[in-house]
Amino acid sequence: MKNVCFVGIDTSNYTTSAALCDGEGNIIANLKSPLSVKQGERGLRQSDAVFAHIKNLPALMRALFEKIGDRKVAAIGVSAYPRDAKDSYMPCFLSGVAAANSFSAGAGGIPVFEFSHQSGHIMAALYSSGALGKIDSDFAAFHVSGGTTEIILAKNDGDSFSVELIGGTEDLNAGQAIDRAGVMMGLKFPCGREMESLALENKGKIPCAKISVKGLGCNLSGLENLASKIYSESSDKAFTSAVVFDFVGKTLVKLSENLTETFGEIPIVYAGGVMSNSIIKNMLSKRKNTFFATPEFSADNAAGTALLCRRKYLSQNETE
Repeated sequence: MKNVCFVGIDTSNYTTSAALCDGEGNIIANLKSPLSVKQGERGLRQSDAVFAHIKNLPALMRALFEKIGDRKVAAIGVSAYPRDAKDSYMPCFLSGVAAANSFSAGAGGIPVFEFSHQSGHIMAALYSSGALGKIDSDFAAFHVSGGTTEIILAKNDGDSFSVELIGGTEDLNAGQAIDRAGVMMGLKFPCGREMESLALENKGKIPCAKISVKGLGCNLSGLENLASKIYSESSDKAFTSAVVFDFVGKTLVKLSENLTETFGEIPIVYAGGVMSNSIIKNMLSKRKNTFFATPEFSADNAAGTALLCRRKYLSQNETE
């Protein structure tokens, strides 16, 4: 499939993203424009996110067209809803759906395929970790971000994933807890990257974390209170950040251990923005048969959606 490409668009509550993959399944563009959040705030309302995407999309799509060059766009993939679940919906994804359908109309009505934001994350993790071609059976995926902390059982069905939710948080998402701690310390949202840099500078001894994990479920709301207590007592951003990541990391390690007890040495793929954190990744990497997205493909992106688009197109056209 020479000179053919596939477009992916994703409009999450954090980033406007567009990506391009070629006919062989290689990502050739992975473009992102973060949504701006005012100092002291812990995220965006959906109406503000939609408005931000509308402002970001024209420039991002112009940059994408430059990458397309003389290639022929065969189809467009778009993240249309958060998860592969009934009634899964967030208004911010309507921005991407509108952009994808406008692109299609201007290109003579080429196909538009809709996927979940979550499936895009999983596909990006499989691609960037080198797991594609290595996993030919069921696998588990942790989707850990500001909007989601879930464990799913995934089955590759050819053009997407059939998924079953089997665990995750029962209150705060991991990314939420991290960002709330960061904003509390006066950092700019999203706070994960700055907090990681601070945590790597920590010299203090991290206290034993009293995590809350039962089976494949966890509670993370206690981390917000713990971070607030530690920071009020120490005024040490590096130490507080290190405690936060230690808590999240130990929670995910315990969940992974419980998953292994139930499903054996099933492959595990870690996806989502939180999984770009090197501290947490190092804590989880001791387990065999484990795959991590690279940082560029961990945070919100449209690369996985472009790859899913290619697979869907190929399956419908019965060609490779």
